[in-house]
Amino acid sequence: MYFMDSSDFTGALNPEKEFRYFMKGGQVHIILVFLLAVITSCNNDKSKVVYRDDTLSTGTIHISVDESFRPIIDSQIQVFIAQYPRATIITHYKPEAECLKDLLVDSIRMVIVTRGLSEQEVNFFKDTLGYAPKFGKMASDAIAVVVNNKANDSLFSVSDIRGMLSGSTPKKYQLVMDGDKATSTVRFMLDSILKGQPLAANVQAANNSEGVIDYVAKNPEAIGFVGVSWIGNHEDSTQLTFLTKVKIAGIQCRNCDEESFVKPYQANIVLRRYPMVRGLYYILKENYAGLGSGFSNFLIGEKGQLIYKRAYLAPSRMTLQVRRMDMEETSF
Repeated sequence: MYFMDSSDFTGALNPEKEFRYFMKGGQVHIILVFLLAVITSCNNDKSKVVYRDDTLSTGTIHISVDESFRPIIDSQIQVFIAQYPRATIITHYKPEAECLKDLLVDSIRMVIVTRGLSEQEVNFFKDTLGYAPKFGKMASDAIAVVVNNKANDSLFSVSDIRGMLSGSTPKKYQLVMDGDKATSTVRFMLDSILKGQPLAANVQAANNSEGVIDYVAKNPEAIGFVGVSWIGNHEDSTQLTFLTKVKIAGIQCRNCDEESFVKPYQANIVLRRYPMVRGLYYILKENYAGLGSGFSNFLIGEKGQLIYKRAYLAPSRMTLQVRRMDMEETSF
């Protein structure tokens, strides 16, 4: 591959290998025999509530978070800690599949990913832990398509993206995702765009979302896919810096005329005009009123929802008023 030596990259994606524990529809095979044995041996009395040295607003917890949402979750934690200074939240940013596997790690109290638990997974945790983790949708974001500032093409249909990802289009772009593991971006592309088709061999992986932006900025023929949480807030100085390096492509609007192309603005996410929208969920592995419960309550409460709104995501627990206005979709 022509850029495998770049320090920003980890190599070609192998989604068939990385997604072997995903079931049809994007669900994860988390029923692992050896982990079941460990959990069972450590939890013989499944109905017993294990009380820890923390409360709704004090103590220390570890959480695993999908790396796509690092900017917004960092903001949420900063405000939460400012409000509750005796609380400490240690965050581990990982690919989505690694976060889901962390539900089986005793020290991880919460994960933040792009889906909730399936019925099979709920039953599994009831059997192994004696209770089912709580989960819920907090907000919606979108996958943004970024291109080089000198790129000739910056308007694409979903069919165009599908063709590029599958390798069926004659145009040979340098495509890059936000990680070499089973990230939520890769899963969305496999499930919602490719509909089960494999990724083309030329689809590469950066170390993270920032690596995607840096690579696209240096390569005129590159197209990258990142969570809009990284580049959607034009009031954030870091994201404004990113937007000087790359530009956001317009995607053919859903339920609009064929000539309409939209970007992942907040209104387009809320109205589902932008075609690559996904949810943001918390999964809480806590059966008492601990710090994990306090943080999840914050995330779905008024302050947490306002933080999502001000970051230009679409909060799920509050009503947004969408007003009609003239706006230039081709500039962000």
